[in-house]
Amino acid sequence: MYLETPPRLIETKIFSAMPDKFRRKGVRTDWADANRPGVPTDSFIEGPSFDKDGNLYIVDIPFGRIFRIASDGEWSLVVEYEGWPNGLKIAADGRILVADYMHGIMELDAKAGSIKPVLTARNSESFRGCNDLHLASNGDIFFTDQGQTGLHDPSGRVYRLAPSGRLDCLIDTGISPNGLVLDPSESVLFVAMTRDNAVWRLPFMKDGSVSKVGRFCSLFGTSGPDGMTIDAAGRLFVGHASLGHVFVFAPNGELIARIKSCAGPNCTNVAIGGAKKDRLYITESATGGVLVADISGLNS
Repeated sequence: MYLETPPRLIETKIFSAMPDKFRRKGVRTDWADANRPGVPTDSFIEGPSFDKDGNLYIVDIPFGRIFRIASDGEWSLVVEYEGWPNGLKIAADGRILVADYMHGIMELDAKAGSIKPVLTARNSESFRGCNDLHLASNGDIFFTDQGQTGLHDPSGRVYRLAPSGRLDCLIDTGISPNGLVLDPSESVLFVAMTRDNAVWRLPFMKDGSVSKVGRFCSLFGTSGPDGMTIDAAGRLFVGHASLGHVFVFAPNGELIARIKSCAGPNCTNVAIGGAKKDRLYITESATGGVLVADISGLNS
């Protein structure tokens, strides 16, 4: 995973944890029964994304909730609905899009506290279970349709939805496709394949299709890579859902740092924030906390 220099260790601290008043202790959900059998689940947070005012939005999958966390760490409930919101991204124009495992791609109106469908099916066929999404600068929406796919059923899909409404399936052989992000040039798409315990690299051809898809990096553990982000230097930040770390990879695939959870092992997703874009915020889903790490040292 590295050539000569071992990866540096970056510690974390708790930015904010879900208040007790929002925790659903002792409540059973179908999502938790299927995805966390036998594990008490009072919340499972994911999908961190910052708005222009510095508020951090996150989702709570099993209870169909979306929260806003202010810069001082205070939580407020934006919406609660019948669904399983998984990934969330905020566009430059303030539009908030959600990948919902139950419904498909949704749009959140934070002021009204309401949510509506954007895309719920392809050619009348329902999605298997949308997981995460990424917004391109031209308005394209890239999203993963993970469902319960894995090594036993490598049929997960990665889609691109254009502003015109055109929907392209980029790959349909994914091994549990999860988080995804474009590189700074938007010529390569990285996709976390959780059950493959790897991140795949999808280069774009001139016609917009992908070819020569390969493994960018491989990991290990009982789960695998989950949510991801990338910085302006092309360094890829990969949350791992069972190892309690975010792994940082250089553009050539070399592991250059590991960011260690100070809480639980489920580092499910990440977002870069701070006035200087030098802080990494991490959803740690086992404890319902949001962690923060100083990543400014990566530039030294």
